[in-house]
Amino acid sequence: MSSRGQQPLFILSENNERTKGQAAQDSNIRAGKAVANAVRTTLGPKGMDKMLVGSSGDVTITNDGATILNTMDIEHPAAQMIVEVAETQEVEVGDGTTTAAVLAGELLSEAEELLDSDLHPTVIVEGYHEAARLAQEAIDEQVLDIDLDDDILEAVAESSMTGKGTGDVTAEVLAAQVVGAVQQVAGGDRIDREDIRIHTQTGAASSATELVDGVVLSEEPANANMPRSVEDATAAILDADLEVRTSEADAEYKVSSVDQLNAAVEAEDSELRRYAETLTDAGVEVLFCTGDIDDRVAGYLADAGILAFESVSSKKSKSLAKATGAKHLGTLSDLDTEDLGTVDSVSIQTYGDEEAAFVDGGTETDYVTLFVRGSTDHVIDELERALNDAIDVTIAALDKGGVVPGAGGTEVAISDHIRSHAAGVEGRKQLAIDAFADAVDALPRTLAENTGMDAIDALVDLRAQHDAEGIAGIVSTGRSGEIGDPVEAGILDPAAVKREAIESATEAATMILRIDDVITSE
Repeated sequence: MSSRGQQPLFILSENNERTKGQAAQDSNIRAGKAVANAVRTTLGPKGMDKMLVGSSGDVTITNDGATILNTMDIEHPAAQMIVEVAETQEVEVGDGTTTAAVLAGELLSEAEELLDSDLHPTVIVEGYHEAARLAQEAIDEQVLDIDLDDDILEAVAESSMTGKGTGDVTAEVLAAQVVGAVQQVAGGDRIDREDIRIHTQTGAASSATELVDGVVLSEEPANANMPRSVEDATAAILDADLEVRTSEADAEYKVSSVDQLNAAVEAEDSELRRYAETLTDAGVEVLFCTGDIDDRVAGYLADAGILAFESVSSKKSKSLAKATGAKHLGTLSDLDTEDLGTVDSVSIQTYGDEEAAFVDGGTETDYVTLFVRGSTDHVIDELERALNDAIDVTIAALDKGGVVPGAGGTEVAISDHIRSHAAGVEGRKQLAIDAFADAVDALPRTLAENTGMDAIDALVDLRAQHDAEGIAGIVSTGRSGEIGDPVEAGILDPAAVKREAIESATEAATMILRIDDVITSE
C-alpha cells in the first residue's frame, strides 16, 4: 500500500492575518475591557467628564457614555461591539449607556479569570445567560408599586441629569420642565418621542431655558415688513411654491410690442396677487410654506398683514401640523377652512444676529419644544444631551414598566438574587453565574469609587444594609457619599434602563467569548 506525504494546505492568502485560540480570546477581552475602562470614571453623580478633541480641532466635553464611545476612533472589532452596546442602549431607552458598557467590560474581565481556570467558553456563556435571566427576575421584583405622578417622574428625570453639565440651573428645575413636556404630549397607549423637540440658542445662562407649547423655528419671515407677532391667529401649511407657474413644455414666446409685454407682466402679477388674495379671503393670518415664496407674493402678503415663513422643512411642517391642528395643503385651490389651524401666538425674537420664531399652539397642543439656552456651545451641547436623556427616561418610566431604586440599589438586589439561586445550579456553570453577580457588583463599587468612598467598605456595607432592610444604595452627599435608602433620597431609575443594560451587555460579552479565531484580510 502506497502512502502519500502530508503537505501543508494554505487556504488563506499571504495578506491575511490569523489569530487563534487563547490569543484571540485574550485580544478580544482586552479590547472590550479597554473600552469599558474608558467610560468607567464617568459613572454616577460624581463622575468625571472627558474632553474629546477631533482631528479638525473640534472639542467635545461630556460624561455621556454614548457620546464618548461614538466620538472615539475605535478600530478593534471586539471593542466596536462594546460601542454597539452603548448605541443599542441609547436607541432603546435613551440612558444607561455607561452602565451597559461598564457591565459588558466586567463580564469579560470575570470571564478572563474563568478561562484561565480552564472553564470552557460555552459553559461560561450558558452560565451568563442563566444569570441574566435571574437578573431580569430581580429587576421585576424591584419595581416600585407606586403611582407615577409628577413628583416621581421628576425624581427619575433629575436622577438621570445629576452629575451632568446643566450650567447654572439645577437639575430639579430642568426635571420639572421635562416632565411638563412629557405630560403635555402624553395621550393614548404610547408617547411619541418625536412630539418633544429641543431647540438650542447660545447667548444666555442655562437658567433661561423654557418650555414652549409649540414649535420654535429658525426661519425668518419671508418679508421684512410682515408683522413681528400675531395672537389668536388662523394658520395654514402649504406644501407648494408660491411663484409664477411655469409650463412643463419647452415653449418659446415671441413678444412683438410693448403692449404685449405689459399684458404678460400684468398677467403674471395678477397670478401672484391672487395667491395673497386667496389666503386673505380664507382668513389666514400665518402661513408656513415648505416651498419658495416669490418676493412679490411676500410683499402682497405683508401688505395684507399675513406673517409667512418659506422653505420650512418637511419635518418642521409635520411638527407645526401637530402644534396648530392645520392640515398640509398641496395647492391653494384645495384651501378650505376645515384645513386651517390656530395658534395662540407667533412671535419673532432676536438673539444677536439670529432670529427665532415661537409658534405657541396653546396648552392643548400635542407638540412641545424645550428652548434651551447656554452661555457657550460646549455648555449648550452637554445640556442638550442631559435633557435628551431626561426626556427618554421619563418616557421609559411611563411606557416601559415603571421605576426601580437607583444609586446602585437595584444592582445590589440583582447580585444578591443571582447568588441565592446559584447554589442550586450543578456543575461548573455555577462558577459563571457567581462571576456574573461579581460583575454586577462592579457597578455600585464604581459608583462608590467615583463618589470618593472606599469601594470595598462601601460594597460590604451595601450588602449588609440590603440584607437588613431590603434596600440600599450610595447616596451622594456633598463631596462624598453614604449608604442610604435611594427611594427616600428620590433617586429612581426606569426599570427598562436596567433590563436593557443587562440584556445588551450579556449579549455582547457572550458573543465576544464565543470567538476563538480572528481572520483579518488586508
